[in-house]
Amino acid sequence: MTDTMPPDLLEHALAAKGFMPPDEGELLHRVARERLPHGPALEVGTYCGKSAIYLGAAARQVNAAGGSAVVFTVDHHRGSEENQAGWEHHDPTVVDPEVGMMDTLPTFRRTIAAAGLEDQVVAVVGRSTTVAAHWRTPLSLLFIDGGHGEQPARDDFRGWAHWVMPGGLFAIHDVFPDPADGGRPPYEQIYLPALESGAYEEVDALGSMRVLRRVSGTAGDPLGG
Repeated sequence: MTDTMPPDLLEHALAAKGFMPPDEGELLHRVARERLPHGPALEVGTYCGKSAIYLGAAARQVNAAGGSAVVFTVDHHRGSEENQAGWEHHDPTVVDPEVGMMDTLPTFRRTIAAAGLEDQVVAVVGRSTTVAAHWRTPLSLLFIDGGHGEQPARDDFRGWAHWVMPGGLFAIHDVFPDPADGGRPPYEQIYLPALESGAYEEVDALGSMRVLRRVSGTAGDPLGG
């Protein structure tokens, strides 16, 4: 079975609304292909489904070989701070005019349906902190690309990083060691704490994507245990 992105799904991923560069998306797909045979993947920060296609494509490939891979995506679909009106990444086409707030869920659902990945990608609609407080399933892959403010990034790390199983992978998007390249919270509040916990080591890096492997501790227990 090939580890490359299927051409039909790559076309959908490239056309989907979102911010994932193609090469970083392909890396996400590769690490998902590695880990999904061992347990579920979970994405924090779904937006309109672009990155979920890369993850879902890996799940479809695993399942075609007899697996039972599934990808959970967690998002309240009201947009992060940087997606709101007046900010750089605001898109007025995903604002619900009836309530005057962003609602990316309809676009996400259309994106995943058009790609034929509804059996592989399961949307969990809610705030990351709320869902994480009730989550109890070890993860083979965690991908965090949620809110980029300090508190949302800190909350995502504290809520989810300890659920990665030993040997599992933790992918983090928008990691910028150089402040000149982009915002700092994913670097300072997720990437550095993961390494400093002693539970993770870096295994891959491309652009702003960092991939860490869990090398100590047990899923569900505090990091560094």
